Amino acid sequence: MTLSPQTLPQHFLARVAQYGDGKVALRQKEYGIWREFTWQESYTQVRDFALGLLALGFQRGDHVATIGDNDRQYLWGYLGILSLGGVQVGLFTDANASEAAYIIDHSDSRFVLAQDQEQCDKLLEIRARIPQVERVIYWDERGLWNYDDPWLISYAEVQALGRGLLAKESQRFEVEIAAGRGEEMALLCYTSGTTGLPKGAIISQSNLAQSAQIFAQVDPRFDTDNHISLLPLGWIAEHVLGVAPHVIYGLVINFPEAPETVRENVREIAPQSILYNSRLWDALVGSVQVRMNEANWLNRQLYRWFLPVGYGMADCKLEGQTPGPGLRVAYRLGDLLVFQPLRDKLGFTRLRAAYTSGAALSPDAVRFFHGLGVNLKQIYGSTEVTGGATVHRQGDIKFASVGKPAPGIPIRISAEGEIQIGGPTVFHGYYKNPEATASALLEDESGHWFCTGDAGYIDDDGHLIYLDRVKDMLTLANGERFSPQFIEGRLKFSPYIRDVMAVGGEERAFVTALVIIDFDNVSNWAERRAIAYTTFTDLSQREPVIELVREAVEGVNGSLPPAGRVRRFVLMHKEFDADEAEMTRSRKLRRGFLYERYGEIIEAMYDGREKIHVAAQVRYQDGREGVIETDVKVVSL
Repeated sequence: MTLSPQTLPQHFLARVAQYGDGKVALRQKEYGIWREFTWQESYTQVRDFALGLLALGFQRGDHVATIGDNDRQYLWGYLGILSLGGVQVGLFTDANASEAAYIIDHSDSRFVLAQDQEQCDKLLEIRARIPQVERVIYWDERGLWNYDDPWLISYAEVQALGRGLLAKESQRFEVEIAAGRGEEMALLCYTSGTTGLPKGAIISQSNLAQSAQIFAQVDPRFDTDNHISLLPLGWIAEHVLGVAPHVIYGLVINFPEAPETVRENVREIAPQSILYNSRLWDALVGSVQVRMNEANWLNRQLYRWFLPVGYGMADCKLEGQTPGPGLRVAYRLGDLLVFQPLRDKLGFTRLRAAYTSGAALSPDAVRFFHGLGVNLKQIYGSTEVTGGATVHRQGDIKFASVGKPAPGIPIRISAEGEIQIGGPTVFHGYYKNPEATASALLEDESGHWFCTGDAGYIDDDGHLIYLDRVKDMLTLANGERFSPQFIEGRLKFSPYIRDVMAVGGEERAFVTALVIIDFDNVSNWAERRAIAYTTFTDLSQREPVIELVREAVEGVNGSLPPAGRVRRFVLMHKEFDADEAEMTRSRKLRRGFLYERYGEIIEAMYDGREKIHVAAQVRYQDGREGVIETDVKVVSL
């Protein structure tokens, strides 16, 4: 009797047996050419790497930190680690030395799988801080040929060791996979740490498989589907929407040539589904708007004529109404002349569903993409619930909501207004952090619950309405409450605004905002108008730029309740930077740190000043530090 697979590697072996050399498992673009690899070829690669780890002394339950851009060696190494009952610890590629040292050390990783010379140099720099790491395995050998350090070993060398073990124990790989159980730890996925050090969420094999299978009940996945692997494996989303469906349903994974070519490669593959975080969707809105502003006269006019038609069709669909014959005819014409060419440019011609997750995406952005014919849905969840806990259903999308609970995922609201999530995808606690685990997990007669720390409510139609973090909901001096994230999301709909932090509080009479311009879009706008500038700082304080952003803020204010309207703002002299601890690697604001760092600017917005002199210390990517000095203007509305 054949047992049902419990682990991702067991699903992987089932797909290899099903497809063998007869179907493409993955593609990777190299030197301008898409290279294809069958399931049998993937099997050989995973097997040799896994057996090589055993030859190096790997034991069941060992932890392996991984860092690098998504590509085939990363995937094969990942599956090899899990095949042996190992635990993958994903780091963001741009993690600095201190961040990498903390996670590798805290996770007790015995091995590190690293991409290239850049990552190896980072690891060599922190070697004394990660004494438990026995070997660093690198898969891109360029620049590393002259490194003579036994601590470093190439991916190819590990696979050669694996082939040696295979000759002695031909069934060892299958035996190791068969020993896997659903309750085994699969990942240590470190949270973004907006309020302190990152915490390692323990995710089991069963968590991963169940999350992928639950999600497929809402939006089925097929072995003819193409998935673009672009989200970092330090974030839970790629595990659940990429790797797990790959081995469970047989969809094809496609790896872009480089981070800089992602949009081009997405267009070439035209996947059936895609998930971008809210920042990428906001960037796409800006890209489309700028592209159309720079188009020839005819295309600009077509866009201006038909975008309201697209909005009208989107509103009918999203409100459950039947569009009239005139609107249907106008939309078909607009789709032919405007929307379909735009979707083609974005690589969305075959999309069945597009998703957004992470920070809240503004209703304006959701409506914009539905107007273009992109079936954009909101997912709400977190690492601690193995990805998404809610998702919009086909034909039941509300701008203000993050969807209904996924099948089999109970959600409730506590007496304090906190969202709590139960079900089979809830994580197993934080690694080596019993205090945080005790505060995050709640056991009662109704089950096992994760306390999200998010404020929200469930409406009459069963949709979850996310408001903000409980601790971030602010009360003004007059007692009115507002959500900073909601205001920030609306403002970021402007193609000229990259980041915003809304400010308020019980001692504040009104809302203010720290605004970061989108340098690419604003600089293009300035150049077309012959506005001279030298640096980001200089451009941000130019009067025409201030007026440009003022118009955007005033436009958003018109759609906000009085308590949430921005009364004063500043255009910041620099961008918020993860390297300076101002944001997380997933680009969530570290509000407490920002309040402290920019406290004087915030006070200037409330005490009536028209400008403030700032001298801010900045840290560059190469480690150098410098100081920016300028006068920042305070804008009143």
